[in-house]
Amino acid sequence: MKNRYEGLFILNVKGSEDGAKEVIERLEADFKKEGAAVEQVQKMGNRQFSYSKGDLSNGYYVNFVFQAAPAALLKLQAKLKLDESIYRQHYLRLGAAKPAKAAKAA
Repeated sequence: MKNRYEGLFILNVKGSEDGAKEVIERLEADFKKEGAAVEQVQKMGNRQFSYSKGDLSNGYYVNFVFQAAPAALLKLQAKLKLDESIYRQHYLRLGAAKPAKAAKAA
């Protein structure tokens, strides 16, 4: 059984838009390799941190909405934790997909 998730990633790309594009494409490939279906990718751009820990003061934010089995999500988390280009990752389980508006009128 697949659940819907939202994954927020902060990428460590040193302000490079081209580097972010490559990492995002690699992330999508990793999701598909684990059997997840990516519904939406929202690129939020480079943002400054409120406070910096270490030498990194900003990151490129990307939001993924996808469907995956819970076991696949655990594998993705473990794999992406070792990736140096991903500074932070956070996941949120979403409810089921909402039906179309036409069903609401009935």
